[in-house]
Amino acid sequence: MSRAVILTVLLAGLIVMGTSSPAWAAQLDARINPNNDSSPFKMNYLKTIFLEYPNGGELFDTLRDKEWTVSGTADSSDPGVQQLISKLNAKIKADGSQARVSDLTVTYDFHLKARNINTSIDYRVVLEGTLTDYVITKDSQRTLVDLGWRGLSANGEIIIDGIDINLPLNILREKEPVAFAIIDTPEAESVLKKPLIDADFILKQPLTNWHFLFDPTGINVDAGTFGLNQEIAGFVVSSWTMGESSIREGRQVERIFEAEINADEQYTVRSVQSTDQGNLYTIGFGALDVLDGVEIAGVTPTPPEGFATTSTGDFPIMIVYGMAGMAAIAGIAFFIVSNRSLKNEKVGQQGIDPSRLVGYQTSASAGGYQTNRGEAQLRDESNYEQTRSVYENTAPQEQTSPPPTAANREEAACGCAASAEMGSECDCEMQGSCLCDATCGCSADICKEQAQSMS
Repeated sequence: MSRAVILTVLLAGLIVMGTSSPAWAAQLDARINPNNDSSPFKMNYLKTIFLEYPNGGELFDTLRDKEWTVSGTADSSDPGVQQLISKLNAKIKADGSQARVSDLTVTYDFHLKARNINTSIDYRVVLEGTLTDYVITKDSQRTLVDLGWRGLSANGEIIIDGIDINLPLNILREKEPVAFAIIDTPEAESVLKKPLIDADFILKQPLTNWHFLFDPTGINVDAGTFGLNQEIAGFVVSSWTMGESSIREGRQVERIFEAEINADEQYTVRSVQSTDQGNLYTIGFGALDVLDGVEIAGVTPTPPEGFATTSTGDFPIMIVYGMAGMAAIAGIAFFIVSNRSLKNEKVGQQGIDPSRLVGYQTSASAGGYQTNRGEAQLRDESNYEQTRSVYENTAPQEQTSPPPTAANREEAACGCAASAEMGSECDCEMQGSCLCDATCGCSADICKEQAQSMS
């Protein structure tokens, strides 16, 4: 259980890291048709060189505000391209493969951009060519295809149109001789002389570590990508891909080489290459094997009966086990929490016992209509302050006056008489109003009228 959890967490971390990779350093894209004598391939090589001068200095003064681009294209008729084909085939042969490059087109683009604290030089070389002699044997059952040629690399200078497209050192020395003289040290040379056309890592990553998929539904739509039409309809297509961080391939990181240079100021030369990537396709179902130390694929028109895996090795099983382990842990945690909640839950009647309650009516009739509103109250009134009716707090209280006595009847008899006692007798006739009630015995006409109306 714990092993499955660890594998699942590790896999998630590797996938996240794999999805954050920048541009690839060497990128292979090849589509092999075992029914043909040749197939197309494409290689991209990318690298960036940084010249860093955080404290300024002569290097900053020399490169300030500079920006330039060197680019071009050449085919197999160019002597430099022919030299590159020869070096690629020599490397393929040294790797034990019998395949070879028969045709090649080279596109290169170098761009320098100076900034306040550093200058970057982006190097890009694209090779598009034709691969031949990759079929080892072929019979009615299957075809053995050589896959050991994929480490397409070349050492030394490759001069095309007077430009060295392989060693970053030479283009910098030719285009910026003053700046190069400032950083011309053995340490900087060890970084700048690493070849750009280098795909050894793609070859060193075994194909059994690549991610394997196949399309069993036919390739009518994809036929054009192989330069074919309906004659390959109904065949499957196998694909192997690499370049992501995973348990199979391991954690893929940038390849960084740097050197410190002490001149008038301290400078840094840094070479940055991202992880390599490979996309290899073949028509038919490819089963990997090794022949004389060279990786090969046995290609058949259809997959073996019952074959349903979509990934190399036990990778899907590990994912399933990891997910099952996580689900089991979540289920156990749920049952533990539920069990604790049940143990802590009180059983039986909660609050006031209904047998101690008695109901009584709270509504009153209005005309011929009366509601059935009522409420409950404790029978024994042991805690009436907590359960008393809310209507007792909100209902308006009727103020009832005690019946008038002889004393207050006399005091309230006549307001005019009260005013006379105070020394300010009120002339009710003059005021046009009476301050007396119905018991007043005032002789004023207005008071008599008032008394009569109130009687």
